[in-house]
Formats: sequence, C-alpha cells, structure tokens
Amino acid sequence: MIVLIAIVFFAVFSVMSQYNRQVALRSRLEEALSGVDVQLKRRHDLIPNLVSIVKGYARYEKDLLEEVTLARSKAVQWDNTIERARAEGQLALGLRSLLAVAERYPDLKANQSFLGLQTSLVKVEDELQMARRYYNGTVRDYNVCIKSFPGNVVAGMYGFKPAQFFEIEYATDRAVVDVSFSQSLKGEGA
Repeated sequence: MIVLIAIVFFAVFSVMSQYNRQVALRSRLEEALSGVDVQLKRRHDLIPNLVSIVKGYARYEKDLLEEVTLARSKAVQWDNTIERARAEGQLALGLRSLLAVAERYPDLKANQSFLGLQTSLVKVEDELQMARRYYNGTVRDYNVCIKSFPGNVVAGMYGFKPAQFFEIEYATDRAVVDVSFSQSLKGEGA
C-alpha cells in the first residue's frame, strides 16, 4: 500500500512539475516575443523619418520609397510569427535598397539627420538580432520540453502546442544589412 501511494505521489508530482515547467517556458516565450516586438517597433518607427529624409534628396526614387513604406505597413499587421518573419524579411530588403540609394546622393550621405538615423538603425538591427536569438532559444527550450517524455504527455493533456521560430525565409534576406556609408562613422563605432 505504501509503495502504491509513493507511486501515485511520484506520478502526481511529475505531472505538476512538468506542467509548471511548461507554463514557465511558455511565459518566457511570450516575454521573448515581446522583446522582438519592441525592437521591430523601434525599427518601424525609424522608417518614416528615413523615408522622409531620402525623399528630400532622391526625388527620382519614388517607387522604392513607396515599396519600403508598403513593406513597413505589411510588417506591422501580422500576428502569426511565420508571416511576420516573411514581412520583416521583405522590409529588410527594402531598407537595404533604400540605404543603397544614399550612395548615389553625396549630399544625402553627408546629412546629419540621415547619419543619425543610420546610426540608430544599426543599433536597432543589433538589438533586434539579439532579441531574435533569445526568442529562438526560448522556442527551442519550450519545444524540447513539450516534445520529450514525460513533457509530451503533459503537453497533450493540457494543450501545449509547439512554438514557431522567427526564421528568415529567403537566403538573400540572411545577408547582413550594410548601413555604413562613411569611413568616419566606421571609426566612431557605428
């Protein structure tokens, strides 16, 4: 009888422990996604100012400016991680093209507002990369927990579903965004 009580106690304790672990990991996952959202919002907030400055110098780049603005609008509307990652990939390509425009406009490259936005964008991109890494690491830990035994039993009982990684869809999107235009900025740590 004591052995049976010990087995039941151990089973209940194991289920409670797994459930609590999965809840904690899911909460950390939500926190990590929130961190990615904060960095994406910072990036999205920089874009209108960047487009405005470039528009003043590059009047002939109307299609590109509209493309970046449209990509930003699409990127902010997704709740699904996969769709958001796709939209953010398209936005990154648009930003890369927009920043490449500065090479054709020497006055734009020398504009202090543009240089300040460029520096801010570099910082945001670095922080966004760190937030994505943290999020994806949290997704990995959570998914391993709910897919391995006995976590998979508890996950099935309580409806824990695997989370999606924040992945870049196209190999071209994986290229580093080069937003550095002048040698003097490189020397200043930008």
